[in-house]
Amino acid sequence: MRGRLLITAALVCFSPLLAGLSRTSDQPGIPPETVTDYIHAVIEADRTFYTVHVVERQQSGGGAVAAEGWRADKKILPLPAQFLMESSDLASKTGTKVRYRLISLWPINPHNAPYGESERHALEAVRQHPERSATGTVKVGDQLYFQAIYADRAVSHSCIACHNAHPRSPKKDFQMNDVMGGLVIEIPLDK
Repeated sequence: MRGRLLITAALVCFSPLLAGLSRTSDQPGIPPETVTDYIHAVIEADRTFYTVHVVERQQSGGGAVAAEGWRADKKILPLPAQFLMESSDLASKTGTKVRYRLISLWPINPHNAPYGESERHALEAVRQHPERSATGTVKVGDQLYFQAIYADRAVSHSCIACHNAHPRSPKKDFQMNDVMGGLVIEIPLDK
């Protein structure tokens, strides 16, 4: 819960920055690449902290495990992917138009597959060059968004163990620091 609040608080703090976004480099304002880099840094820090210092520590110490059924059983922690989805949902309820989600070329949940060929190509690009984000613009309804996709890496042994052992996982040979997918961040470009 604290992590979700931190991510939501960060997005609320960044909301004034979104109003000053520029579509192109010749317009005044903060470049959307900079804003998504800021948002990515906060999300990545919170998620890594949750994964390493909550999930991994609990599981290795015989405490609560992270599993898909966390809503039904109060002794189960949300999986790191569920933590991110819940944070995104909570952030959207603040009125911010920032959207973020996880996608993968090997999703356990089909909902986390790329939304089209452009996202598939972007995932391939961040897989080849995880130090760089893949960026572009997408239109959702009448709204134009700047989209940045960042490499999502295996940061703990619990990530690897879960994905490699999950019966619905199409890939079962992840190792530490492998790119498991991507974190998609979308911010509105129109006011």
